[in-house]
Amino acid sequence: MPVKKIRGVDIVYEILGDSGPWVTVTPGGRRGLVGECTLAGLIADAGYRVLIHDRRNMGASGIAFPGDNESFEQAEDLLALLQELGTGPAYIAGSSSGARMSILLAQYHPEAVKALLLWRVTGGAYAAGRLAFNYYEQYIEAVTKGGIDAVLATDHFAAMVKANPVNGETLRGMGAEAFKSAMQRWLAGFKADCDFPVAGISPENMRAITLPAIVIPGNDKVHPQAPGQAAHRLLSNSEYQEVLTQQIDADVDFSGWEQATGTLAARFIDFLRARDRA
Repeated sequence: MPVKKIRGVDIVYEILGDSGPWVTVTPGGRRGLVGECTLAGLIADAGYRVLIHDRRNMGASGIAFPGDNESFEQAEDLLALLQELGTGPAYIAGSSSGARMSILLAQYHPEAVKALLLWRVTGGAYAAGRLAFNYYEQYIEAVTKGGIDAVLATDHFAAMVKANPVNGETLRGMGAEAFKSAMQRWLAGFKADCDFPVAGISPENMRAITLPAIVIPGNDKVHPQAPGQAAHRLLSNSEYQEVLTQQIDADVDFSGWEQATGTLAARFIDFLRARDRA
């Protein structure tokens, strides 16, 4: 897959489709581009050029921990990647952490965004606690107990090293104290904004976004309906659609959303075509 140096970090990406308006698709969690390849392919088949990428610290992309907020850094990376590729304004689609990143891109750089396509929006006390642990606290515990070797043994960073051995060298060169400090800094940044109805973005900043949007809520404990409903209320130019309506007692309904990929793609394609006809 192609790689570009974006803000000092190697970012792995792929473009599906040869012509048409640009769309970016970003999965949730710390999943790489493979997490939404099927959805991206269905949108590309409908006549769009779809950009998917491994965000920094994910997949085969490089490792770096600047700034105070992980989602903000991801948004700045995506902006720089779009500029490097010369796409002009693009449709920005994101799920969970990808939705958080997409909203921040629209907040700080509305000129780069045609519209937002958001699904499985995150919010609520349960999600805040689980994500703080999943993204940061488990790695703080690992590095405190066993140094960088313990970090490299975690599932996520072991997979990153397997995908790109340079990542192991980067972490070893960083050292335990610098890594721990970075995780603590990003944890503090996450906790500062995690209690809003839509985790990561204040209601005032959400209301200031006037771009067209479609919001599709989640159906599990980390992505309950309420944050998606809140996002729709706060985004003044948004429409609300549902795909999975049965709430399940699990952190993340991976299988349900995998099975619903075709329906999700159809909702997004209808929204995109309506924007293009306008």
